[in-house]
Amino acid sequence: MAIARLREYSGPAILSYGFRPFFLAGGFYAGLGILIWLPFFFGIWRIPTAFTPVDWHIHEMLYGYLPAVITGFLLTAIPNWTGRLPLQGRPLAILVLAWLVGRLAVFFSADIGALAAAAVDLVFLVLVAFAAAREIVEGRNWRNLPPVGILVLFGTGNAIFHFEAYAMGAANFGIRIGIAAAIALITLIGGRVIPSFTRNWLSRRRSKTLPASFGLYDRVSIGVSALALAMWIAAPDSDVTGALMLSAAVMQFIRLGRWAGYQTLSDRLVLILHLGYFFVPIGFALISGSIFFPRQIPASAGIHAWMAGAVGIMTLAIMSRASLGHTGRPLVANAMTQIIYAAAFAAALTRICAALEPSRAAILLPMAAAFWVVAFCGFALNYGPLLSRPRMI
Repeated sequence: MAIARLREYSGPAILSYGFRPFFLAGGFYAGLGILIWLPFFFGIWRIPTAFTPVDWHIHEMLYGYLPAVITGFLLTAIPNWTGRLPLQGRPLAILVLAWLVGRLAVFFSADIGALAAAAVDLVFLVLVAFAAAREIVEGRNWRNLPPVGILVLFGTGNAIFHFEAYAMGAANFGIRIGIAAAIALITLIGGRVIPSFTRNWLSRRRSKTLPASFGLYDRVSIGVSALALAMWIAAPDSDVTGALMLSAAVMQFIRLGRWAGYQTLSDRLVLILHLGYFFVPIGFALISGSIFFPRQIPASAGIHAWMAGAVGIMTLAIMSRASLGHTGRPLVANAMTQIIYAAAFAAALTRICAALEPSRAAILLPMAAAFWVVAFCGFALNYGPLLSRPRMI
């Protein structure tokens, strides 16, 4: 039924499925955002935003590029979960336009007013959450409601971010809420797709060691991680938060080890998923270290392990794999894709080092930015033609 609907669609190919416009837009904007931000941060130029340079950077990575990728993933995954038809054509174009107008509103917020910009920017996540909830409820696919709850959390965090920036001059809770939502989503979705793709790949090679099935350990590790993230939002400097963060780090390291990633070295599309998830426990460990040893480990090291590492690499891994699979291409990482992955990994490591070695930030920050731009603009250039053309039969 869904296949017939796709064949009957006669509009632009890029609006035939949610992953197409949002992966392309999200990937391009992630690279463009850093190209704009770095000279803004160093005072080389100014942009007409009401946000400080740091807040603009955080907001546009956390509530700009990331929701675009999440939307592309959900609009592609939900039809598979529910058996319902995908969002196409004009409804999809409206969502894309809402996202784009939100980016412009934030960019020009000093001109149009911070409150007007906030109102425009908040529309997108409301529309996405409504669309996702409607499809899941109509399909009676209740077990997949948690991602909708995380979308609501993203929307709440975005609203708080705008309020804090407007009323207090800088965001605080809004940043932690958004980061916590992103890591919670990775532990939920990553915990499904990574062992699943790994199991399928290893099964085809008749491996005797397969990833552990989702079970009690996964539920407990997700629960501990969620509690640690909730405490971090409320009390980021508490010793209780530090202990929970350390517990979550250990449990997530063990969880990742149960997925047999060491056997996937020859398949870069699978291996990169494991490498991306590796930064989840690294982030928990660094945040815990920043609480107990604040002079030696800044909190920004853990935050960038999560954002540049886990979020950056996982989004590229999911975007590239889904783009290949849903356009009928072979699931093979070509040379350019492998360069993209290597650049993303290098960006994450360099950005963490810049946080740990602030005296060398003037060198390490541009290096991390360059690697990041290569990764995400490379994705847009390499996968843009594929995302804009009809599916191969």
